[in-house]
Amino acid sequence: MTTTDTAIQRFTIDVPQSDLDDLSARLGRTRFAPAAPDDAWEYGAPSAYLHDMVARWKAFDWRAVERRANALPQFVTDIEGQRVHFVHVRSAVPGATPVLLAHTYPGSFLEFLPMIGALTDPLAHGGRAEDAFDVVIPSMPGFGFSTPMSRGRWTMARVARTYDALMRGLGYESYGVHGSDAGAMIGRELAVLDPEGFRGAHVLQLFSFPSGAPGEMDGFGEKEYAALAHLQWFASVGGYNAMNGTRPQTIAAAVSDSPVGWLAYSELFESFGNGTSLVSAEQVLEQVSLYWLTNTMATAVRYHYEEQHAGTTPVVSGGRLGVAVFADDFRTIRQLAERDNTNIVHWSEFDRGGHFAAMEVPADVVSDLREFFGR
Repeated sequence: MTTTDTAIQRFTIDVPQSDLDDLSARLGRTRFAPAAPDDAWEYGAPSAYLHDMVARWKAFDWRAVERRANALPQFVTDIEGQRVHFVHVRSAVPGATPVLLAHTYPGSFLEFLPMIGALTDPLAHGGRAEDAFDVVIPSMPGFGFSTPMSRGRWTMARVARTYDALMRGLGYESYGVHGSDAGAMIGRELAVLDPEGFRGAHVLQLFSFPSGAPGEMDGFGEKEYAALAHLQWFASVGGYNAMNGTRPQTIAAAVSDSPVGWLAYSELFESFGNGTSLVSAEQVLEQVSLYWLTNTMATAVRYHYEEQHAGTTPVVSGGRLGVAVFADDFRTIRQLAERDNTNIVHWSEFDRGGHFAAMEVPADVVSDLREFFGR
């Protein structure tokens, strides 16, 4: 098991004004691509969308984001040579459940900030004292302020071990995890690891797909085939998976030199749900600004490559799992998930929200976390 190597230090975000001035100048010099026919999402990020978002970005107040984040206790530590940045908010309620919130790609620790109050102070947010959580929100190695990325191949399994070391270093002998997207993959890896005192992983997706085995889809109904249709649609528009998974440094060179290029490449915030996203323009700009100002696009996109080239053999998880399925997200098919995970103890479905549910419908995520960890 990994251990923390150096002391935990307080951290404050303070982006140099020169970096903000440079971003403003680059936005002012944007050369927009000609619009595709009909300027529709069918072709990728529409020109009209980018024109609107650039105008919003020029007026965006990054310092307000800094103030909001800096109002919370932030820290950095070193875990086996890797700098890890995290937010750590302890509840005033004795015996609160420790939970680590693992963010998405192309998201960051910022996506969970609106949930902290309800998790740590449930009595003030419609909950009970026994619903209280101590909250830890790390930035994945290579994302945000968890940089520079140390040598070696960073897979989700390695991040899971790092996060376990972080929680142990904070003094937690028992804890749980929540995540979507990359965070869901890390959560499942922690369930596979199932360290002593692990209270379970609450995830928005379990990435279990048909294997082609005879009879595997026997009993599938309208819901399961709708989930497969959504997966097929996403595969048809998920070109970033192929690019990140095969030529990450090539795309990194492009998006690291153009803020609008990175904005367009972050289209998942808008397009994942095929026009149903509830993520606001302000939330998108928070995320793309953080990546731009920390210049972490290259290390963020590399995870797809490392996962695809890890050469690991899939394993069945026996750790405790809970799944929350949101209507406009990749919809986990329960029969396939239970094939790959033998200890799913909680399953919920929501008729609103998508892949970035923590930003879209945070109250629903909080209520489901309370239910899963309260069992």
